[in-house]
Amino acid sequence: MANKSKSRRRARWVIVISIYTFFLAIVFGFITQYFLNEIQSLVAAFALLLLVVALGVIFDLIGTAAAAAKIGPLNAKAARREYGARRGVYLVKNAEQVANFCNDVAGDISGVVSGTLAAILVFRIVVTVPLDQAEFYMGILLTAFVAALTVGGKAWGKIVAINYSTEVILLVGVVITRVEKPFGWLKKPQ
Repeated sequence: MANKSKSRRRARWVIVISIYTFFLAIVFGFITQYFLNEIQSLVAAFALLLLVVALGVIFDLIGTAAAAAKIGPLNAKAARREYGARRGVYLVKNAEQVANFCNDVAGDISGVVSGTLAAILVFRIVVTVPLDQAEFYMGILLTAFVAALTVGGKAWGKIVAINYSTEVILLVGVVITRVEKPFGWLKKPQ
């Protein structure tokens, strides 16, 4: 019986996260398009691209840390009422969903958005500096740069996440607790 219940919850999670991802991708797409349309500077647009890549790396780090963290040290910290530890325990107990959201949802959306931003940047550069075959070479170079930055950043993040998983999850727990505090009236009573 327990396995059927767990299977249903997992199936429901897959459906919910797929729908959630669709709408989250739309929101991120609109936000980045809006900022890109408002930003006329190539440097600022490139900074936006780096921010999107960094967000993907950070979320990947968090997802990996949630999957790698041991619950024991976080339970001990929660028992001592260390700030953010209760939220950290929650993240580790739900590591499957946290890793799915952080690594797949946020990571994939970041990858798609950064690819779109790179393509738009190449177009802007070509329009600004029209050179023969500039679009071709700029497209290849910027795509390679974004890919290298993303993969290298995620590799570094995985090293940090695996070696310092408890610390990473505790820090994320602190951040979530601080963000939730002003909205405490929205939380369900326990």
